[in-house]
Amino acid sequence: MRLTIFWERMRAHFGDAYADSFARDHVMAELGGRTVHQALDDGWEAKDVWRAVCAAMDVPAARR
Repeated sequence: MRLTIFWERMRAHFGDAYADSFARDHVMAELGGRTVHQALDDGWEAKDVWRAVCAAMDVPAARR
């Protein structure tokens, strides 16, 4: 998954204003105690980060 697609999905689920805030501030156990930004900076694949977000935030199957 490209980062552009990842961020499109984040904005579609959380909204334009909240997607970056969530990615910057929400520490997730599914990402090893990292935020979305930290996980991506640490080299996690965007698709794996998106899967973790989906699992943690109960993203509907239609948006996965």
